[in-house]
Amino acid sequence: MPELPEVETIKRGLCQFIVKKKLIRTTILCAKSFIGEPVTGAVKDIRRFGKALIIDLDNQKSLMIHLRMTGQLIYDGEERYAAGHPSENFTAELPNKQTRVILEFDDGVLYFNDQRKFGFIKVLPTSEVEKDAFIKKLAPEPWTISVDELYEKLQRHKNSAIKPTILDQTIICGLGNIYADEALFASKIHPERKCGTITREETELLIENAKDVMEKSIASGGSTMATYVKADGTKGDYLDFFAQVFHKEGQPCPRCGTKIIKIKVAGRGTHICPHCQKKEGEK
Repeated sequence: MPELPEVETIKRGLCQFIVKKKLIRTTILCAKSFIGEPVTGAVKDIRRFGKALIIDLDNQKSLMIHLRMTGQLIYDGEERYAAGHPSENFTAELPNKQTRVILEFDDGVLYFNDQRKFGFIKVLPTSEVEKDAFIKKLAPEPWTISVDELYEKLQRHKNSAIKPTILDQTIICGLGNIYADEALFASKIHPERKCGTITREETELLIENAKDVMEKSIASGGSTMATYVKADGTKGDYLDFFAQVFHKEGQPCPRCGTKIIKIKVAGRGTHICPHCQKKEGEK
């Protein structure tokens, strides 16, 4: 599944190709992948809520798109631009057996491909987008959440480990596995620490570091993890140039030189410096 910076990268890329273009026909090849009736209309804007893309049309209708694990958006016009789970689809003839929905514009076609059929496109009245159950449950993102709000939420989950708690999109929206590891490392917080031990000062530091690592990732085009690429088909370079611990096991910590290790936290692969990130009670 893409993380927030990857979806933001996709949003910015697609804005270049379909904003102000007219959607003239929708062809649904998989009923599970499209919720609602087909729509037409000119694209006014593309927005993002968490990991969901919203394409607003000029007829008060919007398309909510979630790529989930294996979704792809491939725009085929004068040139081909691809975003999402990379495969031969980026250069293959389309539509193909993985194409679920075809959105035809006045000068190109946007294909929604999804191998595992977990993603979807949903038609909503534009005025109802923020009331949709999927969107409504999302917490504020690191850029908008206040220190007091996050701190209070952590105290309400005082017996839970901090990492799975900040991965919960109803607690804080947008942090996935990569950026949780990076933000916790930058804040010197062990991912298994109980939320109740996190101070207000540490909460403020965690928010600032979450913003920092995600902004760096967006600027570099997102992490690729061999699964996600930028809208023009090129890869982001966050993991190569900016990641400090994620997928760096066995390498020296950039802060103290101790070897980075990989552990499991709530079933998720987690990268830490065992020296910089102490558990409660450790010295």
